[in-house]
Amino acid sequence: MANVAVIGAQWGDEGKGKVVDWLASRAEIVVRFQGGHNAGHTLVVGDQTYKLSLLPSGVVRGKLGIIGNGVVLDPDALLAEIAKVGAQGLKVSPENLRIAENTPLILPVHPALDKAREAARGDAKIGTTGRGIGPAYEDKVGRRAIRLCDLAEPETLSAKLDQLLLHHNALLRGLGAPQFQKQPLLDALLALAPKLLPYSEAVWERLDEAHATNKRVLFEGAQAVMLDVDHGTYPYVTSSNTVAGNAAAGAGVAPNAIGMVLGIAKAYTTRVGSGPFPTELHDEIGQGLGARGREFGTVTGRPRRCGWFDACMVRQAVKVGGINGIALTKLDVLDGITELKICTGYSINGQVFKRLPAAAGAQAAAQPIYEVMEGWTQSTYGARSYAELPAAAVKYVRRIEELVEAPVVLLSTSPERDDTITLRDPFAG
Repeated sequence: MANVAVIGAQWGDEGKGKVVDWLASRAEIVVRFQGGHNAGHTLVVGDQTYKLSLLPSGVVRGKLGIIGNGVVLDPDALLAEIAKVGAQGLKVSPENLRIAENTPLILPVHPALDKAREAARGDAKIGTTGRGIGPAYEDKVGRRAIRLCDLAEPETLSAKLDQLLLHHNALLRGLGAPQFQKQPLLDALLALAPKLLPYSEAVWERLDEAHATNKRVLFEGAQAVMLDVDHGTYPYVTSSNTVAGNAAAGAGVAPNAIGMVLGIAKAYTTRVGSGPFPTELHDEIGQGLGARGREFGTVTGRPRRCGWFDACMVRQAVKVGGINGIALTKLDVLDGITELKICTGYSINGQVFKRLPAAAGAQAAAQPIYEVMEGWTQSTYGARSYAELPAAAVKYVRRIEELVEAPVVLLSTSPERDDTITLRDPFAG
């Protein structure tokens, strides 16, 4: 049986939590391979609702969770999340959670710099969550990151903090923000060491053994392809590669271990924060999508911008993200809309494009080219087979398949895990 990598095919918030939860019940290991606690998944399990940011979704199903080296880890956020789910009756320990020893850590200096830079940008702010994700990834690439393994070597940790603060305090000073002293940071990290190091290991060895023994592994992505630092709507992107190609590097496995790539897409489009959004709706329809879809960020609580399904963008995500099949979510949110629109391309300064160009000016100027389809008045909520769907809803799904050039293999019709129409088993490869 194949492994599966799950990635977002839009701008995030596509309902990955439910789909990953559904798949995790059939996997043995679930791996987070990029991002940080700026991403959120909401999982509904019986009468419990879990809101996870760092913990791999599989832990709620009793599966082994792994945080890979491609993640940037805020120790305090992780421990707070473990305590939060613990209060809900879910025990997380080194028995069911492992963390790559080479995972970079987010320190208090990182969100401080993140917020100071956003404030300095004024109206040109990117819309980050202010949680230090970007600065932590910068330190990783700049070869000054504090990694989990450093907590086991106090002398190494002390020397690396000198280099890190030399860089960050210069930036904070230039921005007129408070600077950080080394000793409080060092003391805090040494106090965290006995709490975090029991989770640490060379997870690449565990994953290599899992591959050799044909264990099912689910690679869980955060954010989405159009927020990828290379392939997204730059600079309004996250600070990591969100495409499936990063699952190998971010987990420490060979590319041939990834298996099927499942892209998650809503039946419409949403976005949080700043950046281009060609199909955004500023009318009652857009407001209705937000209300019915409960479109508020899991992590930030910010209302999401809503618009029509952008097939041109999702097709681009399919191509660069390596997506083999689509899990289409929130189809039921479109119930009762008599006329639906799908974006099939863009008009940019008089030219027609079948892709979203990389240049920021062109992205901002993109006007959607729409195809109009008949909607449906019947309810699709909770449907578990194609036979339960209105004919117009089936046509809508089929047209999306044609336009994005990938099959819809899962169709979600409510937040409940089992309200899912399975058209193809992702683990079958």
